[in-house]
Amino acid sequence: MQLSDSQRLYYLYLREAWNRLTRRVAVGRISALRFAGRTPDRLIVAPTDLRAPDPFIAEEIFAGRFPLGGRVLDTEGLSPFSLELPSLEFAARLHGFGWLRDVRATRNDDHAANARRIVDDWIVVHGKRMVGLAWEADIVAHRVISWLSHSPVILKNAEIGFYRRFIRNLAVQVRYLKHVAPYTPDGEIRLRVRIALAFTSLSMPVAQATIRKAARKLDQELERQILPDGGHVSRNPRAGLELLLDLLPLRQTYVNLGYDIPQKLIPAIDRMFPALRFFRHQGGELALFNGATTTLATELAAVLRYDETGGPPFKTLPHLNYQRLSVNETVILMDTGVPLSVALSATAHAGSLSFEFSSGKYRFIINSGSPRFAGDHYRQLARSTAAHSCLTLNDTSSSRMSTSKWLGPIIVGGVNEVVVDRQETVRGLENLTARHDGYLLPFGLVHERSLAINQTGTMVRGRDRLIKADGSEPDGADQNRAVIRFHIHPQIEISALGSSEVRLTAPDGEIWDLSTVDCAMTIEEDVFFADPSGIRSSRQIELAFIVGELSEVQWVLQKKG
Repeated sequence: MQLSDSQRLYYLYLREAWNRLTRRVAVGRISALRFAGRTPDRLIVAPTDLRAPDPFIAEEIFAGRFPLGGRVLDTEGLSPFSLELPSLEFAARLHGFGWLRDVRATRNDDHAANARRIVDDWIVVHGKRMVGLAWEADIVAHRVISWLSHSPVILKNAEIGFYRRFIRNLAVQVRYLKHVAPYTPDGEIRLRVRIALAFTSLSMPVAQATIRKAARKLDQELERQILPDGGHVSRNPRAGLELLLDLLPLRQTYVNLGYDIPQKLIPAIDRMFPALRFFRHQGGELALFNGATTTLATELAAVLRYDETGGPPFKTLPHLNYQRLSVNETVILMDTGVPLSVALSATAHAGSLSFEFSSGKYRFIINSGSPRFAGDHYRQLARSTAAHSCLTLNDTSSSRMSTSKWLGPIIVGGVNEVVVDRQETVRGLENLTARHDGYLLPFGLVHERSLAINQTGTMVRGRDRLIKADGSEPDGADQNRAVIRFHIHPQIEISALGSSEVRLTAPDGEIWDLSTVDCAMTIEEDVFFADPSGIRSSRQIELAFIVGELSEVQWVLQKKG
């Protein structure tokens, strides 16, 4: 029996109270003295960093300007840790020290000395005060990996006093991570913490038992979080990319030092590559589902160069619950799943049955994506059903998010089940139909979407309909208002051809017409959250109707020329 939203909310409050109590008791009092211990005498290896550097950022930091997280902080010669930081995202990037890769890329001794001063400032200001964002587990994991990977630039020409301070503080952070690792938020954060601890077991002088334990703990998370189809449990396509950018150097570090590779590491990597290619459009971009943001071509290329799995992309990811239809250069990706746990739903989007459509080098129909640097307000807007190429009923998201600061932004109601029917036709093509129950409790209706591509890849037929739970048509008196949205990529030019037909033109001249005979079609202003330059304006196509008057809309995408 499906719980009502109020019943589910009551259960979640009790669950969160119990989790907080047990976590507080287990973690105990946090202090630098508690995590003091023996200081290693050296570092053994600096792992590779596959993420692309930007030397411009290094030049700006040397000049006292920090361009991080979509903001710029001019320190005017002061330590950035003595100033008020412009945003949480900026603070996370600053404290994570990923910008050290930009400094290292310049191969400039003055830049290296400046980076060393900034690291020393951090140790003085935050090294002993284990509170705030700087000591959140995810930030600590990022910082530890960055300090290890770029220790050559930090320690270049360093005095012995700084060298000892650096190693001592790094050891404190490692002991802290070991302690809090079991209690970190589930998902990508917890896995990254285990990756960081595996890196430290290889990069610092430790007992063989410590190396084996770190490998064993990493194996446990990889087995739990990387599903059999290669997807990550967050259902975020970009999560796989981010994790591979750390897992690939980790694998190589084990190989270079001659240690036994964790048993689950290579199988997990081999599964992740096909899943990553599943979400890849023809032009090289990743689909924008469940928190995914823009993916730079250099990021994807840095990972896929290590892909030895080969073969065409899968048609479906059965554990992650996504579908792919592809004919020639026409690709459709569709979300047919739900969050895999309550904890993982904190970053999930209400995009059930949303789809993306690309042809050739360009994405035509997309989801709005998640902002790369914007604040929480915009992140929550991006999670709504209206920000996806999907049907929305009565301006209500198909999954409802908590607004409670106590619970956090988890999903507390809505879609409970998605049913998928994929049938092959006589020509070997496939018709995809899926339905979800996200609107069943509040409005008594089920949304069903069907998609199909013809054998040449030049036509896409779609159908959206609203039905009762028993499959019957809604009553004629039903005044629920539905809107089908098609979010159009900002690169695509839109022009109306009539009241129910719109032309979509790509920069290379490729043209697709979107049409329907069932209702009016309007072009509206829109917001694209996942642009590399930040949030930008775009446009969307809307098909609006009253359910009692029209419960089904069929639409066609036709390639011209």
